[in-house]
Amino acid sequence: MTEALTIAFVPGVSPAKWARVWRERFPDVELRLRPIGADEVDETLAGEADMVFAREPVAEVHNAIPLWTETAVVAMPKDSSLADRAEVDLTTTDVHVVDAGPVPADVDATLDLVEANVGVAVLPQSLFRAASRKDLVARTLAGAPGTRILLAWRTEDASESTEEFIGVVRGRTANSSRGGQDQPGGTDRADGTGSRPSTAGSGSSSGSGSRGGKATAANSRTTAKRGATKGTSGKTGGGKAGRGKVQRGMKGKPKRGSKGNR
Repeated sequence: MTEALTIAFVPGVSPAKWARVWRERFPDVELRLRPIGADEVDETLAGEADMVFAREPVAEVHNAIPLWTETAVVAMPKDSSLADRAEVDLTTTDVHVVDAGPVPADVDATLDLVEANVGVAVLPQSLFRAASRKDLVARTLAGAPGTRILLAWRTEDASESTEEFIGVVRGRTANSSRGGQDQPGGTDRADGTGSRPSTAGSGSSSGSGSRGGKATAANSRTTAKRGATKGTSGKTGGGKAGRGKVQRGMKGKPKRGSKGNR
């Protein structure tokens, strides 16, 4: 591990909860947090930051893990005729739109115009809350896909520390080992005994029947039933029954951003 890990984040994103977990779990590795502008992601990754919490899109050259999707809202004055609605459909509303989003280039300037009753603006809910404008309210934008937050980093900056931080962000506990569920770029796999491939010979040392104890027991019951109805003993086929397709599926290619790609 490196002696320090630098994590940058764009406006509206707070890494505080992960920082607390990191400092409790890895007290010997300093975590440095650096706020940056929305357009400074590439520059920051090329500089001192190891990883950046950013909004999509980010440059294709970076590795990225999708984390969550922000709700798109319409910012408006408190006394707006739209303020009594739970959500607003701008395609059916006769109102001037100062900025149609999804993220205004200058959030403060845009909200200044909204506050002056020039019109309404679309932006992520997190940015609206961070601006803390007392004279404005926000309503959900109907039909909007929202904006996605990613954790991005460069391949050359990958290290044991970045792997551990990915685990912290994705909720891995201190006692769990790093595995397929922490591969960047996709949904976590279920963590349980059902995800572990069975091994031949684990329950018995005799022949093919040693594979898949449950399958063998099921085949024994099948044999007994056949013997009762047809008067024949039949073959159990225990060897084949122990080969589950789920084990074959565990060997999928690592998704984008996984260290397995490097």
